[in-house]
Amino acid sequence: MMFGQNRQEIRQVYFDVWKKFHTSAPLTELEKHIAHIIELHPEYHALFNQPDKIDQDYFVEAGETNPYLHMGLHLALHEQIQTNRPQGIRDIYQQLLHAKQDPHHCDHMMMDCLAQSIWQAQRDGMPPSEDEYLNALKQLLP
Repeated sequence: MMFGQNRQEIRQVYFDVWKKFHTSAPLTELEKHIAHIIELHPEYHALFNQPDKIDQDYFVEAGETNPYLHMGLHLALHEQIQTNRPQGIRDIYQQLLHAKQDPHHCDHMMMDCLAQSIWQAQRDGMPPSEDEYLNALKQLLP
C-alpha cells in the first residue's frame, strides 16, 4: 500500500486515510498509524483537506518541509522500532523515551539520524550503514 515509485499514488494514500479518518470509515492498522501521525502534525491538516495540492513541490532551500517525506520518516522509524531492525534500535528508543518523556520529540530526534543516514547513502551511492546509523542514534542518549 505504501510502496511504489509513483509519487502521486503514494501521496494519495495520505489524502485517502485523512478522509476516511474524518468520515469514521474503517481503517486498517497501517491506516490508523498514518492517521495518528497526521493528527500529530496540525500544520499538515489543511493540506490533506485540499486534494488539488497533491502535486505541490517542496524546496528545502526555501525552508520548506516536505510533509510526505516527514511522515514517511515517521512510518519508517516506527517500523524499525517495531521490528527492532537495525538490531538495538528498540532499546535506544526506549532509553531516549525514558529520558525525554515525549514520544513525538523522540521520533523527530531519531528521524534526523535516519534522514542523515539515507542522505549519506545516496550521496555515496552505497546502502545505508546500520552501524553508523546506530552510532548516531546512540549519540542522542544522555
